[in-house]
Amino acid sequence: MSTIEQNLQRVHQQIRTAAQDCGRDPRQITLLAVSKTKPVTAIEAAIAAGQRAFGENYVQEGVEKIGWFRERSEGTGLIWHFIGPLQSNKSRLVAENFDWCHTLDRPQLARRLNDQRPAQRASLNVLIQINISDEPTKAGIAPEDMLSLAALIAECPRLRLRGLMAIPAQESNFQRQLAVFKRMSDLYEAIQRVHPDVDTLSLGMTDDMPAAIAAGSTLVRIGTAIFGARD
Repeated sequence: MSTIEQNLQRVHQQIRTAAQDCGRDPRQITLLAVSKTKPVTAIEAAIAAGQRAFGENYVQEGVEKIGWFRERSEGTGLIWHFIGPLQSNKSRLVAENFDWCHTLDRPQLARRLNDQRPAQRASLNVLIQINISDEPTKAGIAPEDMLSLAALIAECPRLRLRGLMAIPAQESNFQRQLAVFKRMSDLYEAIQRVHPDVDTLSLGMTDDMPAAIAAGSTLVRIGTAIFGARD
């Protein structure tokens, strides 16, 4: 058994434990393996262990990996999520190659992704990124702007609004992590009241996954605990 397979088993067990601790069904939580900066050999090991959803932060690196796996049978059934900050001049690459974009945070970007999504592909799944900790250096919209951006996305035929994403300020205390994540959970419930098809709350990474799950996260983005420290 490879180290990555062992790590994946450990993370799945941690998800099960965190879900059971707060009375949730662990099957409601998707594990996204964050493969940024990792070689295709590491992704191959994760695929061999059953992982199918991968997250990339850097557009060009992600596109190269997607292309590499598309040319091989092992690439069948993989789901690629773009989870990094997205500049407008890179939007076409995301629209043409990825299945999900987690970091939609402005109307201009929504329009570009919609116009650039190939007609022969399924609609691009998108999440609205919320700057929940109000950090001036971090991407994401203010919570009060969420519903207006959601309304615009809903009018874009090549986009499918799936939910919300946030990267809160780093915090090591579980209760303080939970308090921030619960604010995201409240926003998630608010957007679902207007857009009932919304089904994804992307919260939680290696260091704060239990709190994210306790707050209602449906997708956790895990890199270090699967692939080791960043290269």
